[in-house]
Amino acid sequence: MPTIETDEHKALRAAVAALGKRHGRTYDREQLWSEAAKLGYLGVNLPEAYGGGGGGISELSIVLEELGAAGCPLLMMVVSPAICGTVIARFGTEAQKRDWLPALADGTRTMAFGITEPDAGSNSHRITTTARRDGTDWLLTGRKVFISGVDIADATLIVGRAEDSRTGRLKPCLFIVPRDAEGFTRHQIDMELQAVEKQFELTLDDVRLPADALVGDEDAGLLQLFAGLNPERIMTAAFAIGMGRYALAKAIEYARDRTVWNGPIGAHQAIAHPLAQAHIDLELARLMMQKAAHLYDTGDDVGAGEAANMAKYAAGEACVKAVDQAVHTLGGNGLTREFGLASLITASRVARIAPVSREMILNYVSHQTLGLPKSY
Repeated sequence: MPTIETDEHKALRAAVAALGKRHGRTYDREQLWSEAAKLGYLGVNLPEAYGGGGGGISELSIVLEELGAAGCPLLMMVVSPAICGTVIARFGTEAQKRDWLPALADGTRTMAFGITEPDAGSNSHRITTTARRDGTDWLLTGRKVFISGVDIADATLIVGRAEDSRTGRLKPCLFIVPRDAEGFTRHQIDMELQAVEKQFELTLDDVRLPADALVGDEDAGLLQLFAGLNPERIMTAAFAIGMGRYALAKAIEYARDRTVWNGPIGAHQAIAHPLAQAHIDLELARLMMQKAAHLYDTGDDVGAGEAANMAKYAAGEACVKAVDQAVHTLGGNGLTREFGLASLITASRVARIAPVSREMILNYVSHQTLGLPKSY
């Protein structure tokens, strides 16, 4: 895989950075979303035949990273074009592609993604949202929790389980559920974390869906699910790296200017070295993210799964450390609203927790990569 970015990627990075700089930390989500869409950034990973840019997760991750580095990340990019757009582009019917992909690309419609459940946690095999046939329709029943942006999404791509006609076992299936579907209700979760995108608990009470709400083959199982989860991990890494870069830039600027004794505090190794380490960690995480995106875009789903998990782990750790060191560098000023770092203390931990905890990633690597036995 290439280890140096192409000229096209460098140009994309510079253009998005300029957009992010214009909006900054006090950005308006709707305005930024609209402008990013008009410039073609939201759908850069979607097929050209359906209004997208014809690129891949490599390009989309650049967009999110640079917006994050400017202090204005768009969390719904992880969900709408990366997860839902990718799944529909790869497995959707022609009608689903025509209906959704152009609108996802130009930003006029968004889609949320619902997999996490109150009693399942990290164990996706315990998902209890079930889909059963009723004539040609489907009836969907269950609960979801910590689902981002449902209030602004036109539909939610719900992960349920349907009975395999051959084995009788339940296997994962994906359904497009319109926001106004009867029996589909949402309740906003009161989060301590302050974010533009809100979190919701969803209830599906015999939600009736037509046959064409099913995305892909009902017998495909985990293949279709992980087609969306790998991009999610890669994009979460981009989100974390961007956040870490934003915090680090603030700390570097402060360390260059702040004079306490005879010179700027950045001249002292106790300040400079931790910032240098944070930069190194972020750069290393980006390399793994780029590897994961490259593998995914070239069709290596197995290789991408391993790399995407590693990238998400590395980026989450690097982000938390960068934010912590940035706040520490500013001292008391790091906790003021003026410098805008204190809120990142909580936000940075999201990259460690969601969409999968670092412990589950370590389980994945120990089992799948190292071949060690499972403890569960």
